Amino acid sequence: MSSDPSVSPDQPRATPAPTGGTGAAPREPAVKFTRTAGVWTALTGGFLVLIVLLIFITQNTTSAEFNFLGWDWSLPLGVAILLAAVCGGLITVAVGTARMFQLRRAAKRNLGAR
Repeated sequence: MSSDPSVSPDQPRATPAPTGGTGAAPREPAVKFTRTAGVWTALTGGFLVLIVLLIFITQNTTSAEFNFLGWDWSLPLGVAILLAAVCGGLITVAVGTARMFQLRRAAKRNLGAR
């Protein structure tokens, strides 16, 4: 309920105009996001991930035996898991790179057909 007796309950209430503004669109930030800021953010995130990995490896130093295609070796468990993750990442990068080349080739072919 409104405390103003001149406004009936079934009429919409008028919203006050914003103070201090001209009613124009919001201003852009004074400093825009730059590539350097993006690199700084990525480096900070990367270092945090490296710190977590370092803690993981130092806490998992128990040696484990591995057998693969006739090869036998032992590694600390943390190092073995990190190595498996790095190999998986490299395979992902290789597949992604092949797909990007494939899409570029198709795009060039489509642009040349016009």
